[in-house]
Amino acid sequence: MEDLIITAHLIVPASELELVFARSSGPGGQNVNKVNTKATLCWNIANSTVLYPTAMIRLRALAGNRLTEAGILQITSQVHREQPRNIQACRERLRHLILEAMKPPTIRRPTQPTRGSQRRRIADKKNIGEKKQNRSTNNWD
Repeated sequence: MEDLIITAHLIVPASELELVFARSSGPGGQNVNKVNTKATLCWNIANSTVLYPTAMIRLRALAGNRLTEAGILQITSQVHREQPRNIQACRERLRHLILEAMKPPTIRRPTQPTRGSQRRRIADKKNIGEKKQNRSTNNWD
């Protein structure tokens, strides 16, 4: 297996990645019963020094159920009928997950509503109130 290139400056060495194969439940006809096409890519992120600590924290949060208690990230693919295509799918998923973890979170800056929006809101409230008032008046006299 070869190194996983995330960006020009970030590469996950092949020595940290491990591939495990199993029988797939996906398409393949009779081939399903005799060929191990399901691929599982395992990466021990607990012992890895590839990512910055902040990105590692975000990766742990993004991984969810794919992260074991031992700190091993497991990504599986059984979409394709061929083992090499499932391996490539696992590698792409891991790459996208790491890229997402490297993005710093956007900070929400609270803003004040504009004067125009405040005026429109108050005017709408008054219109609704008047509509309700007109419903309740009895003009039977």
